[in-house]
Order: sequence, then C-alpha cells, then structure tokens
Amino acid sequence: MTQADGELDSLVRKRVRALRVAQGLSLDELATRARLSPSTLSRIENGQRRLALDQLVTLARALDTTLDQLVETATDDVISNPTIDAAHQQMRWAVRADPGMSVVRQRLTDPPPDSPSRMRAHPGREWFVVLSGTAVLLLGNRRFRVETNQAAEFPTMLPHAIGAEGGPCELLGIFDRDARRGHQRGDDGPSD
Repeated sequence: MTQADGELDSLVRKRVRALRVAQGLSLDELATRARLSPSTLSRIENGQRRLALDQLVTLARALDTTLDQLVETATDDVISNPTIDAAHQQMRWAVRADPGMSVVRQRLTDPPPDSPSRMRAHPGREWFVVLSGTAVLLLGNRRFRVETNQAAEFPTMLPHAIGAEGGPCELLGIFDRDARRGHQRGDDGPSD
C-alpha cells in the first residue's frame, strides 16, 4: 500500500464515522442498515479491519451518499474566482459540484421596470438573498419587497423582474441551469 492509498483509506474511515455521527446514528444503527456487525463497523472506522469495496458500497448506501462522494479526494479546487460582468454589475461563480448551478452577486440601482412587457419568463428556478438595501421582486402580477437578509425563491416560468427600491441594493442569487440560460439569452433586457 502506498502512502497515498493509506491517506485515502484513513480519509474514508474518518468520513464514514463523521457521516454516521452527523446523522445521529449509533454503531448498531448503521451496522444494521449496512448489514454488518457492530464490531465489524467499529473495526472499519478504527482502521483495525481492511476496507472492502463491497462494504464501501453498502456503507455509502446506508449513509445516503454515493461511493464517489465517500472516496472523493479532490481538494485542489476549494477556492474559485468569479467572472466579472462590469456592464451588468455582476460577479458569477460556477458551482463545481453541479455545473448547472451558478451563484451571482449583483448590484442593482434601478427600480424594476414599470411595463409588464419588460418582465422575463423562462424555464428554471431562482433564489436570491438581499445582502444590503431593499429589492422589489415583480412576480406575475404580484409585487414583493425583499429587505436585507430576506430571501426569495420562485419558478422563473412566471414573468419576473427585480429592481432596487430607495437606493442601491446588493443581491446574491443562485440559478439552476435553465434559469442561468434564460438570463444569458436576455442580457439586453431589464435586470433580474
């Protein structure tokens, strides 16, 4: 066994124990779920028993995770830098674990459009939190005030627009793949 194999072995054992504890499971409860004896599970967690692939698969299922997540070692990509769109006063980060998701920080200075024809609708879901100021969300024929530290979540198939109220506001939003595409196609439209 190489040093890298030993480090992976140790990491997986720590993950199994950490997931068990985080889910509030005793050794007996997880052992029952994984169809192992409690003593076998204890020896696996403590490094006194060799890890077998079939046991890892069973343990991953019992812990509601995947084998890939249980043995994942990539830690090089912890920090990511945003792409900056100065024209729309946005910073965008891709979510590596789910390439369809993106996080956007945006500064809004204009109120939402006063014409319903300028509202957008497209497939997807959107979530945002107001970091500072007050935002106005137009959603269909409804108007919502979203203040600092409040969040909004909605399906983007409803016509929608977002603007600032009473001065600039900053938002942090999460877009699924469809919502992100909808916003990329409509970059010349109103801010939302």
